Amino acid sequence: MDLVLLCVFLPLVTVAWGQYGDYYYGPYNYGDNDEWVNVYRQGFNFQCPHGQVIVAVRSVFNKKEGSDRLWNYACMPAGQSLGEPTECWWEEINRAGTEWYQTCSNNGLVAGFQSQYFPSVLDREWQFYCCRYSRRCPYSCWLTTEYPGHYGEDMDMMMYTYDYYIRGATTTFSAVDR
Repeated sequence: MDLVLLCVFLPLVTVAWGQYGDYYYGPYNYGDNDEWVNVYRQGFNFQCPHGQVIVAVRSVFNKKEGSDRLWNYACMPAGQSLGEPTECWWEEINRAGTEWYQTCSNNGLVAGFQSQYFPSVLDREWQFYCCRYSRRCPYSCWLTTEYPGHYGEDMDMMMYTYDYYIRGATTTFSAVDR
């Protein structure tokens, strides 16, 4: 009888486990608290492993360090509903010392960033690494306004809901606040 129950329930558990993998990835792993992808006033290049996208961004601000930020990112595999990545590319550079708004072109999702600090304007230029997947991303895009609320605030933004992705970003720049 136990062998019969095992034969009946094992396929169900296998199916349930496969579906479980689609909806939960566990806590975001930024690495140790002291690990950042950059040091103040230095450039960096961060890319998720192939098939993964950015799902969390953490940053701390320091005015004494040139009004710069330390950055860290977490990646997760893109949902299976999107298929496989078909192409990845670097978007145009968003210049330092200006306000900008950018989303990945061609229905791409953000899978990395590179940034360079410019001491003359106490600001960074940014470039997004975007990847397009074999199936179109079903989305309604909107900008979140809560991260950070003020230029000097620290931030810790995570995509808490499965099938929500980062497609772009915007910034403000003030010549007074830098």
